[in-house]
Amino acid sequence: MVHRVKSSLLYLCVLSGPLRPLWLKFCTPYAYCGCVTNPPAMKEAHHAPPLEAVYRALLREFGPQHWWPGRTRLEICVGAILTQNTAWTNVEHAIRNLRRARALNLTTLHTASLPQLAEWIRPAGCFNVKARRLRAFTGLVADRFGGSLDKLLALPAAELRATLLAVHGIGPETADSMVLYAAGQPVFVVDAYARRFLHRHGWVGARATYDEVAELFTACLPPDAQLFNEYHALIVALGKTFCRPRPLCDKCPLTGMGMRPEAKAEGGSCRRNVAMVC
Repeated sequence: MVHRVKSSLLYLCVLSGPLRPLWLKFCTPYAYCGCVTNPPAMKEAHHAPPLEAVYRALLREFGPQHWWPGRTRLEICVGAILTQNTAWTNVEHAIRNLRRARALNLTTLHTASLPQLAEWIRPAGCFNVKARRLRAFTGLVADRFGGSLDKLLALPAAELRATLLAVHGIGPETADSMVLYAAGQPVFVVDAYARRFLHRHGWVGARATYDEVAELFTACLPPDAQLFNEYHALIVALGKTFCRPRPLCDKCPLTGMGMRPEAKAEGGSCRRNVAMVC
């Protein structure tokens, strides 16, 4: 596990002496946010988030989540697109439709008519829009990677993310979900649940961008895909169970880790609109 720097004297000596470049290069990913640098998301925040302690508390409360709930890499990518602005239960219905139609393969997804594709995924909502987004994704795989999803997902994380972001209808959260869960590469997925609990505890400012919030995790934790996988899933469990639009703070496993005084009283109104560009 990650260990926080405990000696202030040693900390100051290292950061002010000749070892500073080595510290910044090798130790920053394993230190708490704010120990060495303050990521941009912290500019409006009151204090650095104790991400290690948060993870332990959530794991004790909820246990392993066994995410992503997809059978194949393609199903994970399809689910990442379909889950935009809808509940996962709706996505499950849409994926069942695709399975029943034997359409959950790249060839069928890419060659079926858009009206037919939209009908299969209707339960996921915004089905015409999402049909076009699925077609844009399958077009990427077919045109640039010879129809091989494995070739696409074998790209280095930064290149894969940039390639996905260039596809119509794929934004940071959707792209990162594919990179983390389908490709198994260590990027952190930021969603509305993450923003909500971080902002309520005063750990990010209200105007923090997607990438700034993600940097809090990637700068403070080891680059471990399994860790990021589990952490993101646990945050979703927190958001659904306790850190709801109207929070159940008294029962929350993060009680005692800091809370903006107004957040508890304001309930749902303590957060700004945190909808993601999917």
